Amino acid sequence: MIIQNFHELATSSRKKESLQILEAGLRAADPASIIPKFVTREEIKIGEKRIRIAGYSSIYTVAFGKAGDSMTRAFNAIVPVRSGIIVIPKGSRSKILGKKFQIFNSQHPRPDRTSIKAAKEIVKFLQNRRDGELVVFLVSGGGSSLLALPDGITLDDKAHATDLLLKSGATIQEFNCVRKHLSKIKGGKLVEGIRCDGVGLVMSDVEGDDLSVIASGATYADDTTYADALRIVQKYKLAKKMPLEVMDVLEDGMRRGDDATSGIDCHVIASNTVCLEAMKKAAQKMGYKTDAMQVFGDIKNATKEILGRLPEPRGCLVFGGETTVKVLGRGMGGRNQEMVLRLLKNTQKSERLVIASMGTDGIDGNSVFAGAITENTRTDTASIKEFLRESDSGRFFQKRGASIITGFTHTNLMDIGVILR
Repeated sequence: MIIQNFHELATSSRKKESLQILEAGLRAADPASIIPKFVTREEIKIGEKRIRIAGYSSIYTVAFGKAGDSMTRAFNAIVPVRSGIIVIPKGSRSKILGKKFQIFNSQHPRPDRTSIKAAKEIVKFLQNRRDGELVVFLVSGGGSSLLALPDGITLDDKAHATDLLLKSGATIQEFNCVRKHLSKIKGGKLVEGIRCDGVGLVMSDVEGDDLSVIASGATYADDTTYADALRIVQKYKLAKKMPLEVMDVLEDGMRRGDDATSGIDCHVIASNTVCLEAMKKAAQKMGYKTDAMQVFGDIKNATKEILGRLPEPRGCLVFGGETTVKVLGRGMGGRNQEMVLRLLKNTQKSERLVIASMGTDGIDGNSVFAGAITENTRTDTASIKEFLRESDSGRFFQKRGASIITGFTHTNLMDIGVILR
C-alpha cells in the first residue's frame, strides 16, 4: 500500500473503498507505469515523433522534480544510461542508486544552497556534452525550487520572494512567471547553447499541462515578460514586502527588454487525468455510478464547484487538480486538508458522505501528511471556522486520527480526491 496508514483509516467499508480509489490514482501516477508507454530499447516515441536510440553514441539523463529518481529508474530499466544527474527533495531517499548517477537532495518549496549546487553541476554537465550524444530531461513538478540559480539577487532574496508568493494565493502560473525572471536557468535558459541533442519527458503538475510553467520551464522557451512578473507582484500587493534587489531586477529587466529564449523539444507524458481515469475505473468496479471533475484556482470557489457536483446515492465523485490558498494564520496543513475541512463544514446537513483529498506527491503544504479523510459527521462549525482562520486544517485532522500518511511518493501529478455517498 502506498497509503501507509491505510488500515488505521479504513474504519468503515466506505472509507476503505475511498482509500482503495485513492490508491488506484497513486499507482497510476507511478513513472514505472508511465515511461514504458513512450520508451522502448530501440526508440523514444511521442505521437508521430520517433527518436532512434541507436543513432546516438551515448544516452544521458538529467532529472529534476519530485519524480526525478523514479523517472530515472523507469527509463534506465529500458535504456541503459551512461551517466546522469538526479535532483529530488530533501528527505526523499532516491529509488535508484549507483555511481553513474549524481544525486542531489535540495529543499522544497524554498530553494537552498544545494539547489544552487545542483543547478551549477547540471550546467557543467551539459557543457561537456557533444554532438552525437542525447540528453533526456526527465522533468516533474517541484523543479522550480529544487534547481535554483538566482540572477542578480541572493539566495536569501529568492527564498524570501518564494515565501511571499507561496502565502499570497498566487496561481502556480503566476508564481513561476516571477521565479523565471529571477533565474539564470528557468524559462528555457538551462538548455541554451547545448551542443548535443535533447528531449524532455515531462510529468505535468499544472493546469492545462503548460510546459512553460512545469518546473518553471527550465528546458522550454518562455513567452512571459518582466512586465508580466511585475504585474503579478503588484496584483498581490507584494512590491513593498519584496527585497529591494528583487524589485530592481524586475524593473531593470522591464526597461531593458526581454531576451528571446529557445528550449528543446518537450512532451507531456502524464497529467492529473491519468490518476482520475484510474480512480474512476476503480470506483465503477465497486458498483458506484461515478463522475469526475477537475478544480483549479481559489479554494473557496473550488469548494463550491465540488459541492455543486455531490454524488447521488450509491454514487462517487472523483476530483483532481490543484487549488490556491491564501495563508491566513500560522497553522499546519495544506490545500488538500483545507479542502476536506471546507467540504466537511458545508455538508453538515447532507446525507452521510466520505470525503478525502490528498497530494499525489505525498506532502500537503507545510505538514508531513498527504491529505485527510473524514465522514461528514456532526461537527461544531464554530470550531471548523477557527481552524480555517488559523490555516490549521492539518492539526484539525491530526487530532481526529484522519490524516493520510504516505511519505514521499516519488511522483507528482497534482492532487486527487474522492467523495462517496
